[in-house]
Amino acid sequence: MTHKTILVVGTFDTKDDELTYLADVIRAQGGGVVTMDVSVLGDPKRPCDVSKHDVAAAGGSSIADAIAAEDENTAMQIMARGAAAQAVALWQAARVHGVIVLGGTMGTDLALDVCAALPLGVPKYVVSTVSFSAMLPPERIAADIQMILWAGGLYGLNSVCKSSLSQAAGAVLGAARAVEPPARDRPLVGMTSFGKTILRYMVTLKPALEARGFEVAVFHATGMGGRAFESLAAQGAFACVMDFAPQEVVNHLMGSGISAGPDRLENAGRAGIPQLVAPACYDLVDLIGWQAMPDRLAGRAAHAHNRLLTSVVLDAGERREVACVIAAKLSRATGPVAFFLPAQGCNEWDRPDGPLHDAAGLAAFCAEMQSACPPNVTLTTLDCHINDAAFCDAVLAQFDAWVAEGLVRR
Repeated sequence: MTHKTILVVGTFDTKDDELTYLADVIRAQGGGVVTMDVSVLGDPKRPCDVSKHDVAAAGGSSIADAIAAEDENTAMQIMARGAAAQAVALWQAARVHGVIVLGGTMGTDLALDVCAALPLGVPKYVVSTVSFSAMLPPERIAADIQMILWAGGLYGLNSVCKSSLSQAAGAVLGAARAVEPPARDRPLVGMTSFGKTILRYMVTLKPALEARGFEVAVFHATGMGGRAFESLAAQGAFACVMDFAPQEVVNHLMGSGISAGPDRLENAGRAGIPQLVAPACYDLVDLIGWQAMPDRLAGRAAHAHNRLLTSVVLDAGERREVACVIAAKLSRATGPVAFFLPAQGCNEWDRPDGPLHDAAGLAAFCAEMQSACPPNVTLTTLDCHINDAAFCDAVLAQFDAWVAEGLVRR
């Protein structure tokens, strides 16, 4: 088993014992350690491999400036920029193969920047007192971040927090040893969808695209899946996207906690990646199933998918608003965009005999989408349902045309 080295990041002035414990566990398991201090006011008990002065300089500032700001948020953002830059430089130099960051809210804020800066396939572990908290905005979550709650660890070592710390140390080292980074040997198509009970196009499209020499990654558009999709799109990871389930745009618009962030449906366009787009499940807002139904949605037709998620039907006015928001986002794209509008429905529950069918609402959305569609988007209205074979045929015809024109890179 090849030797792997883990970057251990934290405020060594206040959490030296905990961070040293993490490092010791990693070394005891046969791993190497590089330490990075992101303190501002104090100093560690012993020098770190990357000092706080190195970090501040990489953040375009200095410790003196961070202290002079007399604001802990400003100071920590300096250190976050520097820590992210230093982590990337260490990884690019093959000096580290994974990272673990420890902290409370301050350290977690910094940890999100560090993890977001490192590419998919670099193990990223965060030990935090606020792991999984609603305080963590979806748009800042790296595609393959891992977290563990730092239980009982606000101040000092004890047997409770050692349980979390030791698991985290073993997990990040094990991940560094076991990870299989993306191969990048075939151009990648990113696709969004839900399960086969409601959307089925990926069953046809994935093997068809693979037969054409492309790799296909399908993202579950339930908040964090869409966030991972957007994160990779922002990095330019895709040769083309088939963003057929942009429902997280609806969720964010309606204030649902199941959000992929405000930039959903924007990063592929910003990066100039060719986009094939459709409005699967545009007519639904997903809500957290164990929370109370908002008063404004009470009495609506709904589907309780499980105890975690309930989908509620939008009215005609809300559907028109969704169409305008989608059109506005696509209008800012710098690459080619084709929008497919299945006029017979956009999810299995919305078929004429389905439990959530609303013919008037569907007609309202289609009319608004056709009216609002920006000039940079080619809109094709299809006389079919999104789960019909005709939808996949139209998508593949456009994809093949873009390949032939050189718009989709091979």
